[in-house]
Amino acid sequence: MWGGLAALTVLGAAGFAAVGWASPGTGGTHTDARSVPTKSAESSPGSARPTPSASTTPPRPSASSSTSSSTGSSAGPSDQSSQPDIPTSGPGTFTTASGGSGTVGKGKTLRYRVDVEDGLDLSSGEVASEVERILADRRGWTADGRSAFQRVSSGTTDFAVRVATPGTVDKICGQYGLDTGGEVNCNVGQNVMVNLKRWELATPVYAKDVTAYRALIINHEVGHFLGQGHVGCPGKGQPAPAMMQQIKGMNGCVPNVWPYDEKGRYVTGPAVS
Repeated sequence: MWGGLAALTVLGAAGFAAVGWASPGTGGTHTDARSVPTKSAESSPGSARPTPSASTTPPRPSASSSTSSSTGSSAGPSDQSSQPDIPTSGPGTFTTASGGSGTVGKGKTLRYRVDVEDGLDLSSGEVASEVERILADRRGWTADGRSAFQRVSSGTTDFAVRVATPGTVDKICGQYGLDTGGEVNCNVGQNVMVNLKRWELATPVYAKDVTAYRALIINHEVGHFLGQGHVGCPGKGQPAPAMMQQIKGMNGCVPNVWPYDEKGRYVTGPAVS
């Protein structure tokens, strides 16, 4: 989700999804990639879970539409006094966070695990707690009334949230034809790949609240896993949808990291490719 998550992915047929900022060297690469269809992943945006319209009010409350609440999270702004060391590559092996959580949300329960690449200065347990908190937030995907989540550490899973070095993210996402350029996240198959650089440093827009940006990463990439596609800014001064490629620019929208607002309204905009 330090703190702040949304995302950078490409689900569907080799589309990219983004949330945040792209470095000068990434060119046209999107910040998060959605997966190419696989037997275990949902094939195309909205195929199983259609995106609600902006006027649709879900049965359960969710995300805040105001700038202050949307950029905040359960934890306070991160301490930016020192920059963490970000290794460019790692062994490509992972440690799964132990334990698990209860089920949050209603509808089909999606079992997920949280993996952290070996050798990183991150606690898999702390990362797992942060992911749990994001997915349980009333402004998150459980507000659609159809999605429920449970973290597990063993047995079958529907997807995995995996925090890894830029090089490992590039390798795994590249297996699906996605170019993450050492900078961005992706969702491929059953993997929500989180680039360590974005997890630790966020982007300029969210630099003062990394916790919020972590929420954007998770909400954006899990949104792709659920079948959601990209949308644009709905209008100047309005909250940026979690499924907007905020990494490409805010386009007049104000920062927001949650799919739903405090009144349970889906935060969306015009569909984009």
